[in-house]
Amino acid sequence: MASRFEAFLSGLKGVLLIASLIWCVEIFNLLTGHKLYAWGILPRNLYGLIGIPLHPFIHSSLQHTALNTIPLIILGSFVATEGRKKFIRSTMIIILLGGGLLWLLGRPSFHIGASLLVFGYFGFILANAFYRKSAVAIIIAVITFFLYGGLIYGIFPVASYVSWEGHLFGFIAGIFSARKR
Repeated sequence: MASRFEAFLSGLKGVLLIASLIWCVEIFNLLTGHKLYAWGILPRNLYGLIGIPLHPFIHSSLQHTALNTIPLIILGSFVATEGRKKFIRSTMIIILLGGGLLWLLGRPSFHIGASLLVFGYFGFILANAFYRKSAVAIIIAVITFFLYGGLIYGIFPVASYVSWEGHLFGFIAGIFSARKR
């Protein structure tokens, strides 16, 4: 049990690093009049490819940043229970696969924010319970669904300014990243 807790603490450092980077970028973005949105994903545009690895760190406002940070830390911490290596691997798959799908299939608008990653972690946690079938993974999935089950509505178009496609592709990438290897 101690080794699982140590793996969690190691993964948690990664979650907190991502959250810290998001806030550092947000402070810089705030000071520059939120002009970093142009570094987001712009689907089917060569310029927009740079946004695939960068978009989770760029937000449109302090409120947008805050709304993504809390679930990112909570869900990321749940993913971190699988250990640092799995957390890093899953995070990279979610960002790159989810971002790549968003670049290929998203609306022609800049897509920014960590919600793709949040939905990816949500998908990972639910799929991990299915794939691993361990008591811990199932308990974490039940807690996640109890706390964040409403996220599932975010994969549908509800508002023109919300990247539901990013939510959907993050969720899909999260499920994919939970597969056993």
